[in-house]
Amino acid sequence: MAAAGSAVGLGNVWGFPTKTASNGGAAFLVIYLIMVFLLAFPMLVAELTIGRHGQSNPVASLRSIWTRNRVGATFFGLIAMVTASLLLSFYSIIAGWLIGFSAAPTFEVLGMNNVSDWLVSFGDTRNVVLAVIFSLLTIYVVKNGVADGIEKWSTRLMPMLFVLFAVMIAYIFTQDGAIDGLKMYLIPDVSHITAPLLVDALGQAFFSLSLGVGSMIAYGSYLKKDVNIPKTAAQVAAIDTGVAFGAGLLILPAMFVAKHNGVQIFNDAGELISSSDLVFQVLPSMFDTMGGAGIIIGTAFFVLMVIAALTSSISLLEVPVSCAQDELNMTRGKATWLIGGLITVTSIIISLNFGALFNFVATFTTVYMQPLLGAVWAVFVGWIWHRNNLLNEIKQGNPDIEQGLFWKIWPWYVRLVCPIAIVMVFLFSIL
Repeated sequence: MAAAGSAVGLGNVWGFPTKTASNGGAAFLVIYLIMVFLLAFPMLVAELTIGRHGQSNPVASLRSIWTRNRVGATFFGLIAMVTASLLLSFYSIIAGWLIGFSAAPTFEVLGMNNVSDWLVSFGDTRNVVLAVIFSLLTIYVVKNGVADGIEKWSTRLMPMLFVLFAVMIAYIFTQDGAIDGLKMYLIPDVSHITAPLLVDALGQAFFSLSLGVGSMIAYGSYLKKDVNIPKTAAQVAAIDTGVAFGAGLLILPAMFVAKHNGVQIFNDAGELISSSDLVFQVLPSMFDTMGGAGIIIGTAFFVLMVIAALTSSISLLEVPVSCAQDELNMTRGKATWLIGGLITVTSIIISLNFGALFNFVATFTTVYMQPLLGAVWAVFVGWIWHRNNLLNEIKQGNPDIEQGLFWKIWPWYVRLVCPIAIVMVFLFSIL
């Protein structure tokens, strides 16, 4: 549940629908599902296995495998830490917007329309303030631990998010224009399959499953030795992909409903006007069509999304904090405030230079660094880790796995197919 909480977040509800709408709809959906099945899932198994073997932070877990080159293992671990920190710096900005949209209806009901408008209107000051609020919330939870706090409540509240998804999807299908969005989402046009789409789909698969940045290695270290890792990985991937698919089923039809109601979504060239805040244009427009119930449902939805974002953000901050604790002998409180503070400062810099930095940082971390680091972890598992040691680790949770189809395919698949396929996607995009 913790790993699923880390995976289910803005990558599903903000990232996936945005990428899908920006890349022709169903064509992106098909390639995304292929990328999840063929590359993301095998790498999720690999990361969880690395973590459970190491029983420590990601840097130490990598060193436990590459014992002959501890410096090299430490280097790649630190690269993952930096990537996780940069990812959290832009993630906090988007999550801050969620806080604004969740609080705005309350201020509107209280007659404080100026405050309500400020919370939902794009601006440097608003972006900075809300990003700092979310960052402080993340720091507070990580500093005080997560087991008895946000994780316990997220397992209770996340089902409410799924129920709200179902209600909103059913509602949006009754609105004019929804069928156009549904056709865009479910009927593929192969002409949209391009090199950039392949890279975007690969990056989105890794971003959505929190791969490449050490989060799943950290969660793997928490697994007991009797856990069946492939089964656990399949459950996490299925939950995550299901939520992403459901988000697309809501957002794309809602996008065309908003267009039908006069909201300008596309420019004259047929491109999305603003992909980064697409969800924040479309969903409020949908809630406005629901009357008084829209205020309640909209508030509940954005509050639950803040919780979903928090379950992901705490996993991102936990990774460098756990490393600082173990490698530098820092106290948890000091490590959390120092690293969290630096990430917050980075969020402020990005907010104040949004046009120049936001898309750059988001693309650099999610589209490029996460898959490339995934390729590195594939090399660790497939080439550096001795095959018998790898088998013994996985067998602890499934003693009969050696006789099954999974073990006959997965080791050589991670050794050869995953790193080569990831690199080829990037070379294909460059060429």
